[in-house]
Amino acid sequence: MMQQEVIEAQNLGLTFQTGDGPVHALKDVNLTIGKGEFVSFIGPSGCGKTTFLRCIAALETPTEGRLRVNGMSAEEARKARSYGYVFQAAGLYPWRTIAGNVKLPLEIVGYGRAEQEARVARVLSLVDLDGFGRKFPWQLSGGMQQRASIARALAFDADILLMDEPFGALDEIVRDRLNEELLKLWAATGKTIGFVTHSIPEAVYLSTRIVVMSPRPGRITDVIESTLPRERPLDIRDSAEFLAIAHRVREGLRAGHAYDE
Repeated sequence: MMQQEVIEAQNLGLTFQTGDGPVHALKDVNLTIGKGEFVSFIGPSGCGKTTFLRCIAALETPTEGRLRVNGMSAEEARKARSYGYVFQAAGLYPWRTIAGNVKLPLEIVGYGRAEQEARVARVLSLVDLDGFGRKFPWQLSGGMQQRASIARALAFDADILLMDEPFGALDEIVRDRLNEELLKLWAATGKTIGFVTHSIPEAVYLSTRIVVMSPRPGRITDVIESTLPRERPLDIRDSAEFLAIAHRVREGLRAGHAYDE
């Protein structure tokens, strides 16, 4: 059975016009992401990983090519609340409780109070924050704050979850735990996830496919299908299979520098 296409980019390009001349952020990006996939984007700083994610979310507008999200334009998908977006920083309002932060987008859209409460309780449970709804952000660790940010992105129960280096600022121990929890969350919800990272081990551990991007202008230099099983204990990172995939990602990053302009 053919996998449903959730995100489709064809010859996508984005050029920013600046006072110092044009900046080519993306060029000739072709990629299809199927329903339920976990796709990571990795590449050097400034290669367009985040820009591509922002195009999917209609936060940036491509200047070339075609982009479809859930069978519609990115702008239409944004209005249809087809995705949740998790930024690098948790971005929680300090004067609102954790439940209040998670509830905020639901309030803005106009969900009834009972529906808000039900959704908040469900997503806090999904990210293992039961009992923390009445706490304030400053009372939670960095990892817990980022889990609250993920809960907020899940509140609409959108099909797509876009994550821009959500664990980049956390220490390695916390990051490992959240990687494990994210895989459990993905298994439990079946969502399609687009994930930006600078970490090769993180990309290999989490993904069904890894998209390797070149320095600006951002091009896709390799798309690596993971052969790892869906069930992935952390110690799988010591396996020969894991190390072989990581090696290919590293080679793809090295090859990408041949495109430097």
